[in-house]
Amino acid sequence: MSPAAPAYRRLSVEERRSQLLEAALSLFAHRVPEDVSLDDVAEAAGVSRPLVYRYFPGGKQQLYEAALRTAADELRHCFDEPHEGPPFPRLARALDRYLTFVARHDAGFSALLQGGSVVETSRTTAIVDGVRRAAAEHIYSHLDVAEPGPRLRMTVRMWITAVEAASLIWLDEDKQPPAEELRDWLVDQFVAFLSVTAARDAQTAELVRGALAAET
Repeated sequence: MSPAAPAYRRLSVEERRSQLLEAALSLFAHRVPEDVSLDDVAEAAGVSRPLVYRYFPGGKQQLYEAALRTAADELRHCFDEPHEGPPFPRLARALDRYLTFVARHDAGFSALLQGGSVVETSRTTAIVDGVRRAAAEHIYSHLDVAEPGPRLRMTVRMWITAVEAASLIWLDEDKQPPAEELRDWLVDQFVAFLSVTAARDAQTAELVRGALAAET
């Protein structure tokens, strides 16, 4: 007697949408948006092109923005770290997750940050900037700073920009040095950024003293 065929299960609307987004993300992760078509997404998901249009009637632009929001949500979660222990090891763990995300999305991550895509719009730019702002808020929270002053805000945003630039160079250099070394270097850079600002800003000086005391 031949084994019974697995029962077919119709996906719910949300499950199907998630399936299409996952397929799109896997393609955008390794190819720039211009090189991904709806046919490619349909093939990757094992569905028809009309079905993709049914869920994303705005076509490729709508699908790309939805995939980008999904990736942005995942990227935000990289900074979800319990407020336990010294702040710099917390930052290192968050960077571990961030670099794992960067490595997994590779070409898509490069296209996302470098811009210039034909599917780039003010909405996609806002999504990316929202991730940067969320990362900054997480950092302020881990530093126990409720109201960061202008110098501290500038320092944190400058460091986030440096992390993004280092990530792009890291991908260009075939992910060398190893992620662990890059992570430690980026944490050291953050400490250095704060130390320089601390010489000119009392708020930063106070939090640096507290953070270093927690380290020891």
